[in-house]
Amino acid sequence: MSESRAPAPASSATTAVVRSKVPEVTLTFWIVKVVATTLGETGGDAVSMSLDLGYAVASAIFIAIFLVAVAAQVSARSFRPALYWFVIVATTTAGTTMADFADRSLGIGYSGGSALLLLLLLSSLGVWYWVAGSVSVNEIESRKVEMFYWGTILFSQTLGTALGDWMADTNGLGYEGGALAFGAGLLLVAAAYLFTSVSRTLLFWSAFILTRPLGATLGDLLDKPVDQGGLALDRFAASAILAAFMVACVLVAGRHSGESAAGSLSKA
Repeated sequence: MSESRAPAPASSATTAVVRSKVPEVTLTFWIVKVVATTLGETGGDAVSMSLDLGYAVASAIFIAIFLVAVAAQVSARSFRPALYWFVIVATTTAGTTMADFADRSLGIGYSGGSALLLLLLLSSLGVWYWVAGSVSVNEIESRKVEMFYWGTILFSQTLGTALGDWMADTNGLGYEGGALAFGAGLLLVAAAYLFTSVSRTLLFWSAFILTRPLGATLGDLLDKPVDQGGLALDRFAASAILAAFMVACVLVAGRHSGESAAGSLSKA
C-alpha cells in the first residue's frame, strides 16, 4: 500500500526524483521489507546466540553499524537502493538484539518491553509531527525530517521484535501462529487501504510496524530448535539465503524503476 502523491509539475520532475531518498511504496517494497525483517531476526540471533556474544555486545555492534549506515544515508544527495535497504537491515538486526536485551537481560519481560517500546515509538512520531507538521513518508525533504524517519523506523523494528516474541511465547501461539496472526493484521490493513478512506499515512505506519513482528516470527520459525517449534536451520545459512533473495528483489525493483523513470522523462 502506498500513500497518495500529488502530481509534480513537468518542469520539476527531475528535481523531485533527485530529492526523493526513500523508495516508492509498492508491493515489491513490502516483500523486501518482510524479507529484511526476517533477515534481521536470523542475523541478530546469529551474532548474539550462535557467536555467543550476548545481547549487549551484539546490540553495541549493530547500533554502531546503524549509526554509520544512517549517517551515509542522510548525507547522500539522492536515493540509493542498496544503501537504503542496508540501513533497513541495520535497524532490524539492532532491533532484534536490543529487544532481546530489554526483554531478557533486563528482565522486564515481553509485555513490559513492548509497552516501553510502544511509548518510545509514539513519542518519536509525536515529536516528528510537532516539528514537521506531518509524518508522511512522502515529505522526507530535509535532513531533520529524515533523522525522525530513521529514528521512528528503529523504534518500530525494536517494538516489532518484542511483539513477535510476546505473541509467539507468552500468548502460546507459537511461531507459526504468531506469523499467521500478524499476516492477518496486514491483510486487514490492506483491506482498509483498498476499501476505505482511512488516512494513508496511518495505514502505512500500521503496515510498516506489523511487518516487523511478522518477520520476527518467521525468522524464529526458521532458526529456533525443533523442540521449541522451529525448523532448526543454521542461522548463518538462513541469513545468507534471505540476503541473496533480498538483493535480487532490490536489483529487479531498481531496474524497473529506472525503466519507468526513463520512459516518463522521454515523454516529458
